[in-house]
Amino acid sequence: MSRLILLDNEAVQALADPEHPKHRRALSHIQVVARRKARQIPIRVAVPTGVRVEAGYSRTEATNAFLGRLRVSDVPLDTATANVAADIVSRAAVSVADAHLGAVMQMVANEQLTVITSDPDDMRAVAGTAGVTVVVI
Repeated sequence: MSRLILLDNEAVQALADPEHPKHRRALSHIQVVARRKARQIPIRVAVPTGVRVEAGYSRTEATNAFLGRLRVSDVPLDTATANVAADIVSRAAVSVADAHLGAVMQMVANEQLTVITSDPDDMRAVAGTAGVTVVVI
């Protein structure tokens, strides 16, 4: 079984900006991921594209080069994911980005899930019945 690490808006912003007050905390969690990858434990770090937009994270900007080196992958907002996210917005009254995170959590199969977030209550609300480890920065 592999592990999927999802980043929320503030986690993306914290990793992108060394001056962000939560940069060191977010970076320490990513360093744990790197150590596990070095031991051949299958781990993937990803950010839903709705979160990227909310965080202002463009892969074409030189200021975001550090995130590129972390090999953070995208999780697109496709039709099926958008349907689940729309249901989450209706039910939980959260942002589109948080709903996209929740949809990913609910739709992922055969992976252990962790979300790095500054808002654990929203993450628990959008996760539904998915088993998610919430790491607060």
